[in-house]
This record gives sequence, structure tokens and C-alpha cells, in this order.
Amino acid sequence: MSITSANQLELLQTADAVAREKMIDPSLVVEAMEESLARAAKSRYGADLDIRVKIDRKTGRASFTRVRTVVEDDAVENEKAELTVAQAKPYLDDPKVGDVIIDEIPPVELGRIAAQSAKQVILQKVREAERDRQYEEFRDRAGTIINGVVKREEYGNVIVDVGRGEGVLRRNEKIGREAYRNGDRIRCYIKDVRREARGPQIFLSRTAPEFMAELFKMEVPEIYDGIIEIKAVARDPGSRAKIAVISYDNSIDPVGACVGMRGSRVQAVVNELQGEKIDIIPWNEDAATFLVNALQPAEVSKVVIDEEAERIEVVVPDEQLSLAIGRRGQNVRLASQLTGLDIDILTEEEESKRRQAEFEERTRLFMD
Repeated sequence: MSITSANQLELLQTADAVAREKMIDPSLVVEAMEESLARAAKSRYGADLDIRVKIDRKTGRASFTRVRTVVEDDAVENEKAELTVAQAKPYLDDPKVGDVIIDEIPPVELGRIAAQSAKQVILQKVREAERDRQYEEFRDRAGTIINGVVKREEYGNVIVDVGRGEGVLRRNEKIGREAYRNGDRIRCYIKDVRREARGPQIFLSRTAPEFMAELFKMEVPEIYDGIIEIKAVARDPGSRAKIAVISYDNSIDPVGACVGMRGSRVQAVVNELQGEKIDIIPWNEDAATFLVNALQPAEVSKVVIDEEAERIEVVVPDEQLSLAIGRRGQNVRLASQLTGLDIDILTEEEESKRRQAEFEERTRLFMD
């Protein structure tokens, strides 16, 4: 193939077609063609030469030039691409360090090997441009919910088609024992987007607390509008969750707005999360009040705050102890995650005995 004999406009049409198919800038494809032609010319004229190719964006004509740079006398490293001020005098009237001499050279005939090499360069460049576009597109969407289609499963990780890319839903980011088949529709939270050697990686999650917060934002217009704010979320994925909300409009009840008419809003979120039970709790600036709310449905008799140790003792009626702790400690664990405090739960009887023991200890110390 010779660039001179090829239909030059066809070159630009090919670049446009590739750019449209891969959804990248056509100029990137033309630059890849220029680089591949320059590489082919170097294999023909010599690898040490600085050969550059420019394709006219209107006519498709490729011009081949050899570039030599004027350097200091003792700085010449490549005699084919660099020359001293004295050597440059036949070419320039007043040569100075940094000047360049550009000579046009005959176009090259692309042999079979050179054409194959040019094709590889173009494909590599197009792949890199595609990866950059994908990274830029999804980087701004981190922290949002995306709908996708399950493509395949690899070692327990689900590969999800998210439009112009593929996302990975890892085994530990799935809810409970979720199983998916090829072609299933799936809704996930974009947890992170990172550049890696094999291209941009989109990491998805269905267990992240932010996933639940974003689902409520979609279901509750007041949260989307900023009238109600989600202050904290704690989840035991697939089993139970607690979400703390506050309203900035006194006429709107934050809990009622999130529950919806006959529970329609919260039910939509529960269905998406495989039946995960959700406690919606009013947030309060006062740590003790917030904690009492967070331990619902258990009733709390008394709260003792140790601010120095950042611990809280909660006293509950004897019959409420198992409800406050929850199955396998779930209720108190979620309340602790929600409030960010370490919680000790005592029954009224235990607290009474401990107070009695403290009183006797202090009395003895005082007497001593």
C-alpha cells in the first residue's frame, strides 16, 4: 500500500468511521495514523531519524518531513537528528541553538509488515482513547446509582454491563446470597472508579450504606429537594438497617415522609434490598436523645454518658434487654454504628446492684 496511491479522502473517512464506532474524537484517530506512518517511515529511512507525518484534515494528504534540531557543540547525541550551529549554517542564515531544520522527504511505500505495524499502532491508540473516555465519563458518576445488565460471573464476582463500560460487583458487595443469571437487570451503587493497567475499573456495590441513602433520595422527593437530610445510615446488608433523618421544615415529619403513604416509599427500598428491614429514626443533636431513638424498638429507662471515655451506658427494663441487644447483638451494633458511640447495655437490676456496690465502696473509703 502506498499513501500516495491510496485514496487520500478514504483515510479521513476511515478515521471518522472508527471514531464514531468507538465514540472518541476523530482527531485522535488521525494522530494515531500519523504516528503509525512515521514509524513505518523510520523503518524505511532509519530509526535514528526524527521523521514526522502530518495528514491534512481536509484533503487527507500525508506529508513526510525530516526534522533536525540545532544544539550546543558538545550536546550532539544523535547525528541523524541533531547538528551543531556550524553544521546548520548551509541551511539557515543565522542558526541558533533550538532552531529546527525541516526537510520534506518522499512518501514511503508501506510493505506488508509495515502496514501490519501501522495497524497495531492505530488499534493501540484507539484503545487508549477509548479507556480515557470511559474513565472520564464514569469518574464523575462515582457516588451515584446505575442500572446495568449482568454479563457473566467470574469466581463469585458479577460483571455488569453499564452502557459504555463494564462494572465489577464483587462477592463481598452482594447482599446475602444473591444470585444472578446472564441478562438479569441489576441496580448498583458506583463505589469507586480507578485507572488500572488493563483499563478503567468500575467498582460496584449493593451493601454500601450510601446505596440505601441514594435509594431513599430516589423514592422521597423531600430528600432530593434538601428539605429532609439523611444524617447517618447503618446496615447489616440483607437483614436489617437503621437510617437517621432530620427535617428542615417544621411542617414535614421526616419519618412519615420516608415511610410514605401506607409504607409505599420505604417498601420500594425494602424490595430493592431483598427484604432488608429498615428502621427510620429521627436524628437529634443531643446524643442521649438520639441514642434512645436509635435503640428502637426497645424502651430505655436511663442513659449515662461518659464523655471522657466516649462510652455510653444504657439502662433498660429487665424484660427489654433481649430486644435492646437484638438477635446476635444486631440492634445494639447498628445503634452503635449509627451514633458512632460505644454502648454498654444494663438492666435496671444490674444497674441497681452496681450503684449499691459503688455506694458501699465510697462509704467504706470515706470511713477509712
